[in-house]
Amino acid sequence: MSVRRCSYRSVGWLAIAFGLAIPATTAGEVPHPRPNILFCIADDWSYPHASIYGCRWVNTPGFDRVAKEGILFTRAYTPNAKCAPSRSIILTGRNSWQLKEACNHNCEFPLEFKVVTEVLEEHGYFVGKTGKGWGPGQAKDANGQPRLLTGQSFDRHTTKPPTSAISQNDYAANFADFLSACPKDRPWFFWYGSTEPHRAYEFGSGPRLANKPLTDVDWIPSYWPDSDTVRTDLLDYAYEVEYFDKHLQMMLRILQENGQLENTAVIVTSDNGMPFPRIKGQCYELSNHMPLAIMWKKGIVRPGRVVDDIISFADFAPTFLELAGVEPSQSGMAPITGKSFVNILTSEQSGQVDPQRTFVLLGKERHDVGRPHDGGYPIRGILDGDWLYLRNFEPDRWPAGNPETGYLNCDGSPTKTEILHARRAGRNVSWWQACFGKRPREELYNIKEDPDCSANRIADFPEVARRLAEKMEKRLREEGDPRMFGQGSLFEQYPYVDPRTRNFYERFMKGEKLCAGWVNPDDFEPQPLQ
Repeated sequence: MSVRRCSYRSVGWLAIAFGLAIPATTAGEVPHPRPNILFCIADDWSYPHASIYGCRWVNTPGFDRVAKEGILFTRAYTPNAKCAPSRSIILTGRNSWQLKEACNHNCEFPLEFKVVTEVLEEHGYFVGKTGKGWGPGQAKDANGQPRLLTGQSFDRHTTKPPTSAISQNDYAANFADFLSACPKDRPWFFWYGSTEPHRAYEFGSGPRLANKPLTDVDWIPSYWPDSDTVRTDLLDYAYEVEYFDKHLQMMLRILQENGQLENTAVIVTSDNGMPFPRIKGQCYELSNHMPLAIMWKKGIVRPGRVVDDIISFADFAPTFLELAGVEPSQSGMAPITGKSFVNILTSEQSGQVDPQRTFVLLGKERHDVGRPHDGGYPIRGILDGDWLYLRNFEPDRWPAGNPETGYLNCDGSPTKTEILHARRAGRNVSWWQACFGKRPREELYNIKEDPDCSANRIADFPEVARRLAEKMEKRLREEGDPRMFGQGSLFEQYPYVDPRTRNFYERFMKGEKLCAGWVNPDDFEPQPLQ
């Protein structure tokens, strides 16, 4: 069966011209009163899986509305494609290698790093959240009490979800609760943290509940089999993206009905890539490239624009501060690495607005365990223009975790199991090699020609790799990355806080009956692989 791919970058036709112009403001100037901020973050949703990006098998009218009545961004990236480190970057405005323990997944969030929501609260904002905030991990204050990094929880209302795998949280009803609790004379910040489309899924729920045939799926990367199982898995993922979007639609209606939509900045994105092999928890294009749309009727000039500037998740915190009228130097936060993009919101331009926004640094340390001594898989990289350069600091390690302990840095899924079965049966080793096999020290991809990052061009373009490596190293040294100073072992020494899976490799190899909970029992290789 031939597979036609979703459109990745050619979305200029999506720009919408409105007859009523909004009066222009000076670039960077924030209209008053200070806007409310509704930050909507899905869990494990990749670009370009939204209908407005041209993906026909995911229907997202809420996201599409935010884009049409605001701005659609085509190049937003998280520097670290895993839940806790990605959210740490959002909250601090710093890259993960600048955050000590918070570079890692399932960590103790360092007390020394003040977060942007705490600053907003100090400056008069009413702050709350529903669903998933920061995590997984632990965050405590100086007295050892839980630290509410994304504000007070509003999770009282539940609903019967359409599948057994979807959260019972009635996100929209809890948002309404938050608005009722907010003092009328205060601006607010609300974190809508869906747990969808995180695994697990109810297999077959997508095609059944959305009434979609498997042939609707028009994108399957070369490193997965094109099978009914994989297509069903993708439609199950799509259904959970659409569930996140349905609650977004309800929240927009609530804001419109109570007259708050005009001066609310609605920001919709995800924390990291889709929970499939070679994507979530890695450093490839689909791992780190996130959907992003922003609506702010009182502030965005010429809505309907499509913007191609590279936006880093480190840019969210300084943007929130500028919207709130708070100088970063007066915030009490550690020096912020990111750069506010309010000037893009208040610009009239489409395409590339800020000529300096052409690259982003990427990287990771320890995500999920499953290697000896809870070791990570350290990577640093740079995405610059159409090129993605990656350096794997420990190429002798398994990038998705050791085979004998189930490749724990890849969520269990029908797609994962089918790839593993294909290798064991001798049908196809290339899928396994691409998703789970060891990697060279350096990788180079042209993401315009090869968005799946399937063809390593390091031998074909050595000068490009050298130029990008030098630029990456220079910036990382400026940011104080311990890896650039021979101190990368620091990240390995920070404790992994979940006692259920700490020292998983050693305990499992000694015969303890352990199950990580997020992989299938069949994922464990019966014998270690070389």
